[in-house]
Amino acid sequence: MARILILGAGLGGLATAMLLARDRHEVIVVERDPAGPPPPADTDTAWNDWQRRGVNQFRLPHFMLPRWWQQVRELLPEAGDALRAAGARQVNLIEALPVERRGPIRPGDERFDTVTARRPVLEAVLSAAAEAAGVTIRRGVTVTGLATDGHSRVPRVTGVLTADGIAISADLTVDCGGRRSALRSWLQAIGARAPIEERSDSGFVYHCRHFRSRTGGQPAMLTNLLQHYDSLSAITLPGDNGTWSVVLATASRDKALRCLREPARWHAAVARYPLVEHWADGEPISGVDVLAGIEDRYRRLVADGDPVATGVVAVGDAWACTNPSVGRGASMALIQARLLRDLLRETDPADHDKLARRFDEASTQVVEPLYRATVWNDRHRLAEMAADAAGAPYRTDDPQWPVSKALLAAGLVDPDLARGYTSVAAFIATPDEVLGAPGVVDRVVALGMGAAQYPQPGPARGELLAAIA
Repeated sequence: MARILILGAGLGGLATAMLLARDRHEVIVVERDPAGPPPPADTDTAWNDWQRRGVNQFRLPHFMLPRWWQQVRELLPEAGDALRAAGARQVNLIEALPVERRGPIRPGDERFDTVTARRPVLEAVLSAAAEAAGVTIRRGVTVTGLATDGHSRVPRVTGVLTADGIAISADLTVDCGGRRSALRSWLQAIGARAPIEERSDSGFVYHCRHFRSRTGGQPAMLTNLLQHYDSLSAITLPGDNGTWSVVLATASRDKALRCLREPARWHAAVARYPLVEHWADGEPISGVDVLAGIEDRYRRLVADGDPVATGVVAVGDAWACTNPSVGRGASMALIQARLLRDLLRETDPADHDKLARRFDEASTQVVEPLYRATVWNDRHRLAEMAADAAGAPYRTDDPQWPVSKALLAAGLVDPDLARGYTSVAAFIATPDEVLGAPGVVDRVVALGMGAAQYPQPGPARGELLAAIA
C-alpha cells in the first residue's frame, strides 16, 4: 500500500481520496483554506457561514449529473447514502419532464437518476464521508512547491513543501487543486520541462441566483436543465432541502447583456422565458452572483513521449477544465480517479516512470475525448451567440453542429429522441453512440433539421434588450 498525498479538498480531491482509501492506501489530503465544514446535517450553516476562499465557484450553482451519480453508487455508496440523509435532491431527468414529451416511464429510465445539492452541502457531506473512510484531512496548509529526490534526471517528486517550512512526504502526489492549480509553476521551480498546456478563455459569463422554496416544493421541470435561446442560455438546477438555482449564461463580449448582474434586470429577463420564469418564484438566498474569466485548459505531464516529472499526477480540473455550464467537471474527475485507482492496483508507485506514463496514456485515451467534445460544443455555441448579437444566422462548415441542434429539436417532439438527447446531456452517452443507433439519424433529420434555430419559446434579441432596458 502507498502513502498518497492529495492536494485540495474539493469535490474531486475528496472523491479521489475516498476511492484510494477504500483500497487501503494511506491517504492524506491537504487543503489551503483553514475552515472545516459544519456537520453534514447543518446545511444552513454550510451555505451561510462556511468560507472557502480558494474556490471561486463555491456558492455558485452546481448540479451532479447522472454519470457522476452512477459512479458514486457503484464506487462510493456510503457517500451516496450520506448525501440523501443530508437532504440532497433525488431527481430523474426523464421522469421530471412533462409526460407529453417523454411518454410513459420505461425500463431503463433509472439510468437518468441523480442526487444533487449545493456545493457547500456536497463538500460537507463528502468531507465527513472521507474522514469516516480513514482519510486524513489537514486544513490550513499552504503548499508552496514540490519536494524531489534531488538526483533523478527527470525530477522525481517525493512530496510537497509548505509555507510553514514543513515537507510532507508521499509515494505519490495527486494534484486535485482545481482550476487554480499551481502545478505548472511548481514543476518549473524544480527544473522540470514544461508540461503540454492549452489555454483559452471559455468566453462565457454566468449570472446566477439561488432560491429557497416558500412552500417546500420545487419548480416543475418543463424542459431540459440547460436551454439555448437567442443571445443567451438559461440553466435551471434543482438543489437540496427545497433550494434551487437559475443561471443566465451570456457571451463575455456581449456588452449589452452585462447589466444582467443587476437583480431587477436579471428578473426582467427571466420573466421573458415561459419555461424558466416560474423558477424565479421563490425566496432569494443569494444576490445575482457573476462568474467570468473562466478558462478552458488542458494539461499533460508527458511531453514528446517522456514524463516531465514522476511521482506526481493531476486529476480533475487540475488536469483539464471546461465551461462549467454543462456540469461535467465532477464526473470527469471521478472517471479519472477510477483510472488512477485501477492503475495503482497493478503498478507500484515506486515504479514511478511506468506509473506516470500509464496514467497519462489512460487519461489521454479515456478522458481527453470527453474534454475535446465539450470544448467543441462550447466553441460552436459561443460563435452562435456572437452571430445572434450581430443579427446574422450562424453558419459553419462542420456538419456535426446542425445535427446536434436537430437532435435537441427532435427530442422536443419524440420520446425516444428525448431520451437520446438527455443521455448526452446526462453524460451517460456520447452523440456518436446516440446517433449510431439504427434509424436515429434519419428520424433526427426528419423531425429536427427543419426546426427553428431556437425551438423553445423565448424572446428574440431585440425583445430581450427591450425587457432589460
